[in-house]
This record gives sequence, structure tokens and C-alpha cells, in this order.
Amino acid sequence: MSSSFNRRRLLQVTGAAAVASAAGYQFGGSTAHAAIAPVRPDLGVSAHPFQFGEVRLTASRWLDNQNRTVNYLRFVDVNRLLYNFRANHRLSTNGAAANGGWDAPSFPFRTHMQGHFLSAWAQVYAVTGDTTCRDKAAHLVAELAKCQANNAAAGFNTGYLSGFPESDFSALEARTLNNGNVPYYCIHKTLAGLLDVWRLMESTQARDVLLRLAGWVDWRTGRLTGQQMQTMLQTEFGGMNAVLADLYQQTGDTRWLTAAQRFDHAAVFNPLAANQDQLNGLHANTQVPKWIGAAREYKATGTTRYRDIAGNAWNTCVNAHTYVIGGNSQAEHFRPPHAIAGYLTKDTCESCNTFNMLKLTRELFTLDPTRAQLFDYYERAWLNQMIGQQNPADAHGHVTYFTSLNPGGRRGVGPAWGGGTWSTDYDSFWCCQGTGLEMHTALMDSVYFSSGTTLIVNLFLPSVLSWSQRGITVTQTTSYPVGDTTNLQVTGNVGGTWAMRLRIPGWTTGATISVNGTVQDIATTPGSYATLTRSWTSGDTVTLRLPMRVILQPANDNPNLAAITYGPTVLSGNYGNSSLSSPPVLNTASITRTGGNSLAFTATANGATVNLGPFHEAHGHNYNVYWNTGGQGGGTSRLVNVGSGLVLGIQDMSTADGGRALQWQDTGTADHNWEVVADGNAVRFRNAHSGKVLGVRDMSTADNAHVLQWSDNGTADHRWTLLDQGDGTYKIRNVHSGKLLGIENNSTGAGAFAVQDPDNGTADNRWRISSG
Repeated sequence: MSSSFNRRRLLQVTGAAAVASAAGYQFGGSTAHAAIAPVRPDLGVSAHPFQFGEVRLTASRWLDNQNRTVNYLRFVDVNRLLYNFRANHRLSTNGAAANGGWDAPSFPFRTHMQGHFLSAWAQVYAVTGDTTCRDKAAHLVAELAKCQANNAAAGFNTGYLSGFPESDFSALEARTLNNGNVPYYCIHKTLAGLLDVWRLMESTQARDVLLRLAGWVDWRTGRLTGQQMQTMLQTEFGGMNAVLADLYQQTGDTRWLTAAQRFDHAAVFNPLAANQDQLNGLHANTQVPKWIGAAREYKATGTTRYRDIAGNAWNTCVNAHTYVIGGNSQAEHFRPPHAIAGYLTKDTCESCNTFNMLKLTRELFTLDPTRAQLFDYYERAWLNQMIGQQNPADAHGHVTYFTSLNPGGRRGVGPAWGGGTWSTDYDSFWCCQGTGLEMHTALMDSVYFSSGTTLIVNLFLPSVLSWSQRGITVTQTTSYPVGDTTNLQVTGNVGGTWAMRLRIPGWTTGATISVNGTVQDIATTPGSYATLTRSWTSGDTVTLRLPMRVILQPANDNPNLAAITYGPTVLSGNYGNSSLSSPPVLNTASITRTGGNSLAFTATANGATVNLGPFHEAHGHNYNVYWNTGGQGGGTSRLVNVGSGLVLGIQDMSTADGGRALQWQDTGTADHNWEVVADGNAVRFRNAHSGKVLGVRDMSTADNAHVLQWSDNGTADHRWTLLDQGDGTYKIRNVHSGKLLGIENNSTGAGAFAVQDPDNGTADNRWRISSG
């Protein structure tokens, strides 16, 4: 469920056709279609997305997804989308047929979908100059203006605009609404769509309709006490705080900021501000748009509490509530922290949640563009869930609501929300169909960012960046993620010295950067950005190589249940039409790549050979994502410190990333057990309780840096070598830092933290590895 894509700088679409004049089409006349710049700049931002029209996709699966969605956007009948608006505002429906599904005339929150269409049409026009999409958006806006103008005759207050009666808001305020409607959720979609048409298409008519509807919201909510408002916020309201904060930034009118802050939901914001995870049981996508709103409110006000809420929400959701494909929620709800293994069902990973988590990730990245893990997550969710969300066999690019993760799951087979398990042309209109329109018309919006004269490359896909401000073109060609290299050729007005920052994903080791075939002496630490600074010449070609390998990704709550990744790609097993009652038992040593020009693998599971391939390509067959690995790797062991005689465990038996390793009496708890996993000439220590692996805080190379547990993302600090001392003990050396696993201050006390130490011969640097 979505609000509009946020643009903070002047958007310039080059090469698009001139805007045709027509009755009711009130657009700016520039043939370049420069969008409306916001009056207020965002605060706290140090990286900026490029303008919509400055990045375009070239031939690839991503472009195919975009084109299928554009086909649908060009096809859909605007008069059918207007049916409920016209009927509700007492205007003729002009003989149009009514829609089904969630836009049927009897469905409680009908007309939530039309705002998504407006945003998607505007995005397509901004990117491609498509006049059919432009005209459909203009027609819908013009007719919405007529609906709004007939409010007096319809018995509605000034500015109201919806497909259901205004009395639903009276019932909502009185807490007597019982028809299933979520009226502010629908209003949010309409506001967001109108804002996008105003900004991206320069439609003054969209602006006027938007401001009248926002004025109605301000009037309606301004009459309520703070307590009445907080009580009303128990009903889903989408991203009302986000879109109203955007409107404040766009206009500079403080009225809209005041209205936005009325939608600050204290019951959700207060725990997050205190970094408390109280998500269990909450309807997931009711919450994520609020978090986006917090990020937008921070950028509007500079109030750090909003930034903390958004950041803590992202950390909590990604680290404690996210499946391997990047999605979250089961049956639309958050479950207990780290509860993954028990919730592998047909209704996992609602698409709206992931779409909105991607938006939140973008917002946070602009505040801290050094934090590579943000786009490590973004890539994981964007590639593995959202690209595969669309049906490649459907010319209109219809999508799934959930992405099933049950053993033997299948896309397009699951709970049928009205119109079936794939969305349809006119008989579904679920929330996820709406966000799907926006998702697949904005696939290019996060590939590149800029920070001053520095270019940031976050995603690796065939694309062309036209950096109009500098007269530079960057052409990216790649077969990624099938291949492990991408090429970026820089042409145009490239003169002078400037930097290109390239994301080095946390899952790779040994990444290299070359320019014109010459390897550069640049640090490529996994989970960071590598900075290439040079005096450029037009035609320079940067080649980034990111070696990939198979990594098992254990479920947070069960180290013996794991998914398989290869580089950024989640691999799934192809089970054809066969059903599965439980996760197959996988022989982890049997995973073998069989395709040089494809991500084709085989493995042995349940004693038989199974073909593995990219999960985003798993269409038309039953699949499996999480496998029973059965504790392979030789069982579990205890790490006994020679200096103290205590065993290594995790503070408070935490299952979270960042739980600190410490020594404690051997009480037999599962957090004292470690699986020693062979990794080339090194090992990884995986905690039997949490499924996390032992690493060093912030990948530090300093003495006394704390040792902690973290998700197994393949970074060098997660790898350790065992140095046999010949007396039944070992020194355990970190591959990244070269330091030894030891105990802080050589302590012999229970609860002393594990750290990395120089090899100074003390007893706390030596360990016995005993059977668990």
C-alpha cells in the first residue's frame, strides 16, 4: 500500500513529446516536461535520487516487467475507474461498467486503486513520454474535479472526494464504523496520485483537486481532540503523514505539516522511538507507511525523533521479521521476533509490505549513503520478491498478493482475494495490484544516486543514466546476477576529477574494480562502498567484479532450516507439479552449478536430484525455498576458554544481529552450542540457538573490538582459522583482522565479553573445542 514516490529536486524529462492541449488538460507547456520543484529542500539529506527521466532501463528482465505494466496502463478503461467516484458524487456513470474485486460498488474501500493508477501513469510519462498514459491521467483528474465540484448536490462537504459516502468518516470518528472500510487509507492513495500528477506532469488541475481534498482532511481532523485523533488512528490510514508532509515540502504551507503530524500514531511511534520491538500481532502494512511518514517528517522538520523512529523500524523489521527473499509478515501480520521457521505458509510476504520497505530504505539511504547494508537489503527484496511478483506470461503484467514460502509453494496459487490468485484486468484491484503498478514503472529509480559531484552506483542492471546537470552519460551493461561483472562506460562532459562510489555487497569477497582493463588499488571491503576517484576521459569503462558463491542462510529461529543463496539470488528447487509436506532434507555438499550462462544448479534432497534456479524465475511449477539441512557440519561444539574454563555464549541468549558473545558457566543452554561450518581453508561458527555466525563489530581490525553474532552474509570477519597448538587447544584467528578470539581484559569472570586480541600468548586467547 503506497504513497507517492518522493522527488526533492527539479525533475527534467528529456526527449519526450510536447504536451497536446485539450479541454480540461491543464499542463505546463514545456516540451521538456520539467516537473514542479518543491519549495522546501529536505533536511538532513546527503544523497539524492536522479530525476525520473534521467535513468532508463535497457533490454533485460527488468525492462520486460516495465513494458508489461505499461501495456496494462495503456489498456485500462478510465471510465470504469471513474464509476464509483461518479456514482458517489451523484453524477452519471456514462454507461461505464462497474469493476469487481476491491473496486466493486459494494466493496468498503472502493476507489483506493485509482491513486495508484495516477502515480503509475505519471511515472511512465516522466520516464518515456508516453502520451497515452499522460492522457489517461489527465482524463481521470478532469473527471475527479467534476465530482468534487458536485459536492453540494451530493450532500458532501467542500473538497471531499471518494467512492463512498462521507458518513463513513463520521462513523470512523465515533468508532462505530463496522463495514470494513479504511477511509483515510483510500484518501491517502488519491492524494498521493494527485501529487504525482502535479509534480511529474505539471498539471495545475491535479494541484487544485489535491489542495481541495487536503483542505477537507485538515478541516475534518482539525475538529478532533488529540485523544479522538489517536483513537481514530487505530484504523488503518495508509501514509497520510507521509503525503501531507510531502505537500508541506512541495508548497511550504505549514498547514499541511500540522495536518501531517495529527497522523503521528503514538501507540506505534513511542515504542519505536525507544527502539522496542512491539510489532508482534500488528497488521504489517498498516505500520510500514507510517514509518515512511516518520522519515518524511524528519526531512521536513529536522526532528531527530522522527529519524530514530524510521531507522529503528527498518532495523527491527529487516533483522527480526524478514524472510530470506526480503519480504515480511504472515497472513498480513507481524509474528514474534525471529519467528520464521514456524510461519512458512501460503500467505507470507505480502507484496505491499515489501514495496513500502523499499521506499523506506530509499528514504534512509539519502540520510546515510555510506550504509551499504541498506541497499544489500533493497537488492535482496527487489530482486527475489518484487521482480518475481509479476507474471511473465501475462501481457498485462499481473501480480501476486502474497509470495508463498510453504514447501511446494507456487506463485499464482494461494488465498484468492476476490479476483483470483493473479491480479486481473478488472476483477481484483487489491492493494498489491496497486503498488505493483508503481513498482514496475519505477524499477530504475534507485540504480544511481548523486552526492555533489560523486556518483553512487547501488544496483547492477542494464541501464543508461543521463546526468543532465553535468552533461555525463553512464551506460551500464551486465548479465548480473547470472554473471558476476558489470561494466559502466562514462561518456560526455566527463572532464575533471570526481568520484564514483560502487556498492560492494556483504555477500561477496575478493571484489575487484578495473578501469579500461587495469585493476585499481582500491579497498573493496564487503558490506561497504568502494570509492574510485580519478580524472576521467570520455569513454572510460569501469568494470566491477563481484565473485559469487553458495551461502546457506539459516532461518532466524532454526539453524537447521536454511535457504540457499548465490550472490544476491535466492535459489529455489523446481518440484514441477509434485507436492511437499515438509522441507526436503538437503545434502548441502551436493549443490553444484550446472549452467555457465544461467543460474542453473542441482542438488540432492530427500535422496533425489533436484534442479535449483533463481527464485524470481520460479514460475509455472511448485518450488521449495527453505531446506532441512539437518545440522550438517559435524554436529555442535562448545568453545571453552583456557584462561577461565568458561564457555562462549550470547548475551541474554539473544537471537538478534549484534548480540554480544561472552563467557559463562556451562549451563547447557543452546546458545552455548556452536556449529563449526567448513568454509574453504577457514570455518564459520554458527550459534545453535540463534542461527547467527560469529563476527567482529563493524568489521573492525582494532584490538579489543567486541565479537558478536550476525546474519551470515559472507563477510571476511565471519571467517576464522583454527591454529592447532598441539596440546588439544586452538588459537582462533579472524580472517579479516588477523586478531585472535579472546576475552576482554583477560577476565576469568562470567559475563566478560569476547573481543579480538593481538597474539600475545595469554591463556584467554586459547580455546578447547569440545563436543556439544
